[in-house]
Amino acid sequence: MKRLFDHIDLRVPRLADRTNFYETLLPVLGFTRRADVEGWLQFEAANGVITESFGITESPGHVPNENRIAFRAESAADVDNIAEIAAGVGARNIAGPMNYAPGYYAVFFEDPCGNRLEVCHKFRT
Repeated sequence: MKRLFDHIDLRVPRLADRTNFYETLLPVLGFTRRADVEGWLQFEAANGVITESFGITESPGHVPNENRIAFRAESAADVDNIAEIAAGVGARNIAGPMNYAPGYYAVFFEDPCGNRLEVCHKFRT
């Protein structure tokens, strides 16, 4: 089994209100190929072949919960850069970037409607 996941489907109350946030954030997380899928804002990892994809769709009754989606970064500097980008496009409740635990550097935040996200760099101490 080479891939650990195929896709993530995220819900937001109004897609038009979140398009700029995800169009800015997803490419820096590695989802660089925009896919044309009706009713979705869809990005795919474009590293030769389509691997994972991340899609956002509208669900007017959506209420965020305690689930969190975490993305791996190659370095602490990448975490810092992505934290700045997320803040610049409206991330809320930003915690970090910080040394969360030994060998674990991360930033935690919510998208503008409350979905919880994380970007982390894990390393050996």
